Amino acid sequence: MIRAIIVDDEAPSRQLVREYLGAHADVQVVAECGDGFEAVKAATELAPDLIFLDIRMPKLDGFEVLELIGRKLAVVFVTAYDEHAVRAFEVHAVDYLLKPFTPERLAEAMERARRRLDSGDDLPIAALAAAARPQGAFSDRVLVRDGPRVSVIPVGKIDFVEAQDDYVSIRAEGKSHLKQQTLAELETTLDPARFVRIHRSYILNIERLAKIELYAKDSRIAILTEGSKLPVSRAAYAKLKLLL
Repeated sequence: MIRAIIVDDEAPSRQLVREYLGAHADVQVVAECGDGFEAVKAATELAPDLIFLDIRMPKLDGFEVLELIGRKLAVVFVTAYDEHAVRAFEVHAVDYLLKPFTPERLAEAMERARRRLDSGDDLPIAALAAAARPQGAFSDRVLVRDGPRVSVIPVGKIDFVEAQDDYVSIRAEGKSHLKQQTLAELETTLDPARFVRIHRSYILNIERLAKIELYAKDSRIAILTEGSKLPVSRAAYAKLKLLL
């Protein structure tokens, strides 16, 4: 039995997916969610195999929901026409239902979902979200999940980000938030005019930079307005001089 949840901020859309799924005896709908926060909570607590996921929703969009769930599952995106998102789905061979859709089209999506579940392939969430963003668009917030709880951090509040193995530690307003994501993945979502990779382990919000000091021969440190001291590589120092 495939355990599925349906996520859409429009009740008629959720009802239609549920109705069409009635023809699939191997699918059990274990939850319906009207927003992204509900979806993250349901996915954390119920561990579904499959999610039918709207992209454009208030509070959290579909890509943010997947990022926060952070576990293997099959996904069928459900969306009104979105040029960038559809192109991203086709590039990454991820199935989607374009509203309005027919029972036959949902049946095709179910076949692809079954194959993905059988294969156990990972969904390239970070690459998919990046490809779906309009060119030149960057995130205005970072989301961090702690169990079912979600923290929303505006990027303007971030002082710096530090790599910690497969996690990043995000320093903002005197607090550190641990997020399961690589520094390289997070870097692609941030505006490079504001956030600079100053070292292999650090990204700096240049608005927080107070000064750069020579630490040793060819070694420099960035001193932030709140007092933190971060290493600066030679390549990053050259980039910072151009930006500043």
